[in-house]
Amino acid sequence: MPPKRPRDDDVARPAKKQRKGFSVGPANLPDGTHKRKVQKIKRDLIHKAKLRKSYAKIKAREDATEPGRSVYEHADGEEETEEPSEPVPEPTLEPHPDRVKLFEHDSLELKESIGHARRKKRPRPQPYKNEAELAQKHKEEAEARRKVREDAAKERHTRLAERERLRKAMAKARSGPDGKRKLGRESTVLLEKVKRLVGNA
Repeated sequence: MPPKRPRDDDVARPAKKQRKGFSVGPANLPDGTHKRKVQKIKRDLIHKAKLRKSYAKIKAREDATEPGRSVYEHADGEEETEEPSEPVPEPTLEPHPDRVKLFEHDSLELKESIGHARRKKRPRPQPYKNEAELAQKHKEEAEARRKVREDAAKERHTRLAERERLRKAMAKARSGPDGKRKLGRESTVLLEKVKRLVGNA
């Protein structure tokens, strides 16, 4: 079969090209901060382009309503001097009232958003929280055991020192210059022994 003859309408009208949208940044970004940032940039670009387009339309509409002036209207370099109908106000340093209202509105919104951000601030997630708590618990237990051991060692050391002192005192009391016992010295040592025994009981 021979190919179909193209219609006259098809020849006059070229095939419509499918326009491909523009892209910002790499296409294979994973979900996360970078992808959201790229998407935000793209949204901003689209918004600005729409604003420019709408501005151009409005400007074209205004230009169409106003009669256009030609450069050649004024011949021989004549210049038209227009007298201002009302005096031009002197420039002041104070901003326009509308601008002041806008600043106040923006500052209120900013304060509210900061307040919400402060209230909604959550603690950062700690991935090893349980392990850290367990390690802290073990550390405290080991510290307690070490303290008990140290206290026991100190007590044992004081007991040994006391026993050694009593032994030496008894040895001194028993060995006089002539080999006789010194009852005065021995009695003080024995009295200390009795006091310690009664105190423990």
